[in-house]
Amino acid sequence: MSAVRHDVPETDAFTRPYWEAAAAGRLLIRRCGACGRAHHYPREFCPHCWSEDVTWEEASGRAALYTWSTVHRNDLPPFGARTPYVAAVVDLAEGPRMMTELVNCVEGTLTAGMALRVAYRDGKPVFEPGG
Repeated sequence: MSAVRHDVPETDAFTRPYWEAAAAGRLLIRRCGACGRAHHYPREFCPHCWSEDVTWEEASGRAALYTWSTVHRNDLPPFGARTPYVAAVVDLAEGPRMMTELVNCVEGTLTAGMALRVAYRDGKPVFEPGG
């Protein structure tokens, strides 16, 4: 029996396009055809107006750092082996806020609002400094 991985999401028919795009180096978000607003995490309805007229859209990959925390201890495998790491919330250029991890950054250099760009690790979107 293989060990359960806590860092890999379970893919279903609805989220498969998101994870396949991420594995190919593309970040997808959902946009509502009724109110025009984008959202993330992927849902089958718009969380702003409740319309089901939502479609996938490729995001630019640009974001601004909203908040972050350096994690020094995490007992869930495989995260313990990755400590310290930076858990973050970013504001995507398209509007939605997204939870993620920051990579390739030096401790003490992070500032709220700094420009970030999407990067990919093991088929999952992460962010790094840069515009």
